[in-house]
Parts: sequence; C-alpha cells; structure tokens
Amino acid sequence: MLHPRARTMLVLSVPALIIGVCSSLVLIVVMKVAAVLQKYLWVTLPANFDLNMNSPMWILLMLTVTGIAVGLVVRYMPGHAGPDPATEPLIGSPVPVTVLPGLIIALLLGLAGGVSLGPEHPIMSVNIALAVAIGARLLPKVAALDWTILAAAGTIGALFGTPVAAALVFSQTLNSSNDVPLWDRLFAPLMAAAAGAMTTDLFFQPDFSIPVLQYTELRVVDIFSGAVVATIAIALGMVAVWCLPRAHRMIHQLKHPVFILGTGGFLLGVLGLIGGEVTLFKGLDEMRQLTAGSFSVATLFMFVVVKLAALVVASACGFRGGRIFPVVFVGVALGMMLHQHVEAVPAAITLSCAVLGLVLVVTRDGWLSLFMAMAIVPDIKLLPLLCIVMLPAWLLLAGKPVMMAEKPKV
Repeated sequence: MLHPRARTMLVLSVPALIIGVCSSLVLIVVMKVAAVLQKYLWVTLPANFDLNMNSPMWILLMLTVTGIAVGLVVRYMPGHAGPDPATEPLIGSPVPVTVLPGLIIALLLGLAGGVSLGPEHPIMSVNIALAVAIGARLLPKVAALDWTILAAAGTIGALFGTPVAAALVFSQTLNSSNDVPLWDRLFAPLMAAAAGAMTTDLFFQPDFSIPVLQYTELRVVDIFSGAVVATIAIALGMVAVWCLPRAHRMIHQLKHPVFILGTGGFLLGVLGLIGGEVTLFKGLDEMRQLTAGSFSVATLFMFVVVKLAALVVASACGFRGGRIFPVVFVGVALGMMLHQHVEAVPAAITLSCAVLGLVLVVTRDGWLSLFMAMAIVPDIKLLPLLCIVMLPAWLLLAGKPVMMAEKPKV
C-alpha cells in the first residue's frame, strides 16, 4: 500500500527517533554534570575559603587552573580530546570513538570552569561519532553521511528545544532533486530533531527569549534602523573573525597544550576580572542577568568587548566548546546598549537585529541566524523586517572570511 519512497522514509524513521532521543540524553547528562561541578567550583569550594565567586582572586585562579586542567586532558588523553574546534565547522566529519572520553572531560571542565564557550560543537562531535560507529555495526548499508545528518539534526533539536532550527539548517544543505523531493530527504532529520527537542523538553525547556516591549507595527524607518544595527553587529563580529586566526597562530607558538591552555585560562581570568561574573560561562543564563539589571551604556559596551574578546581567546587556545551561545550573549548586550543609546529605536529591533548580525558572522547560516533572532525576541510581527534586514547583511558578508583558524602544519 505504501510507495517505495514512503517505505524508505518509514524504515529510517525508527533509527532517526532513537538517534534524536539519544542525542538529547547526551546533552542533558553533560549539562547536568557540568551544572553540579560548576556549583561546587564556584559556590561550595570558595565558601570553604571564606570567598565568593566574584572574588578577583578566585576568578583568576579558577580560570587559570581550568586552562591547565583542560591542557592536561588535551595532551594526555587518547586522541588529544578531538580536533581543535577553532579549525572545524559546527557539523564536521566523524571523529574516532576513542577520543570521546577526553572530549567530554575537556568540555565539562570548560563549562564548569567559566570558559566563554557553549556546548554545541563538542556535543555535536560526540553524537555524530556515536551514531556513525553504532550505525555502521547495526545497518552497514546506510552511509556514514546519513548517520551524520541524523545525529546533527537530533543535536540541533536538543540544543534549541525545537525541530524548526534543524529543518531550516538542513533545508539548504540537503539539495532537492527531480527523483527525491526535498521533504523526503528532510523527513528523517526532522524526525530526529523532533525527538531530540521533545526529550530535552521533558527535563528542561531551553528559553532564549528576552522580555521586551511588544513590537506593535512595522514601520519603514525600523527597517533602516534594523539594517544599521545589523551592520554594526557584523562590523564588530568581523573584528573577532580577523583576530581569531592571528591569535590562534600566536598562542600555538607555545607548542605544548598545557602551556597554551594554561596561558589562555589566565587571559580569560584577566578578562573575567574586567567584565565580572556576568561575562563568564557559556552566556545563556548570564543573559538573564543582563535584562534583570540596570546597566549603563558604557557598562554594556564593556560587556560586549570583554565577552567577544573572551570568545576569541577561548577559541584560539583550543578550549573545547562552541561559539553560538556566547555570541548570542554579545548580541543581546549590544542590542541593549544600542537601545539605551538611541531609545527611539525599539528594543525588539536592536536586540533581534544585533543577534541576527553576530550569529550570521559566526555561523554563515542565514536560516540559523534568523531563527536565533526570533528566539531572542519571539514576535511574529518582526519576521518580515528581519527577512528584509537579512538581505543587506548577507551581501555584506558575501566572500568574507569565516570565523575559523587554519590547522597548524605538522
């Protein structure tokens, strides 16, 4: 009764659901363990020494020790805890399963220790490696690329708590053909993303939204204002793009991972002294502190510069982590700063367009950038404006270098 195309989709739906659930469980376990370790390192442990987490000495000590600890993991664990994320795209080739223990430990230490990187890249690498390794044993006729796509979709769904982001991302990478319609090819990845999102929602609901006044109606002047905000965000992001490969080359002249990451941890500690606790960690929870407090334009600008600098330093030194979460924090801080500087421009415009511009610089993915902007300010009335603002922003970035460093020559 079913067409052969439908039977193929039905067969893939079962492993897609399993991979989506497992991808989410890996993320949940890592985040829960990191949260417990973070509380111990930043609350329980300093209290034993009559200190608090905002103590300058503790911030500098913790980041430096974290760098040294991650350096030891990268140097001595099998496979050096996977490839350097600064030299890899978000969705890369499968890594050997033997490197996963080191990669997970390095990620946990970075997340708990206050490093300004998110979990997305290492979690993506872990889930892809497991899916490809297990899938090759159970269904050897299925190509490694198919397992990679399913694991990546499940991870994206789990990270953002919705399958929409995965559908948007893969709609531009899974090119359609006359024989296989695009929705046929999206069927299994969308199933994996939905399973990942639903599993994540059972334990916690990722919420990126920022409380701002509702955007009431679209005005022509807001299109120009949004384009200016996005341009400022892109210019700021391109400074980080220019700095990353140069910082990567410079810091890797130290050769030994312990020296590289220990120095990087110390530099992150210095930046933490300048920006304070709000500029540490991956940035998702810290966004709430931005909106809950009343910061001046100068303070918000300082947060933007410090967090972006911390992101470049952490990436250049080889800490295991992703760049999307911290850059969203930068976009929120920039949007709040621009709104305070020119209050006539609605906060919904400055926040969404700043996030759109910065995520676009880091990911070069128009759909994901649009999704993150809407996740920060979930107002459907903004969608036409953001789609228009996306066009000149995309033109500005056409042909520009991406935020990656070259792999060191062996």
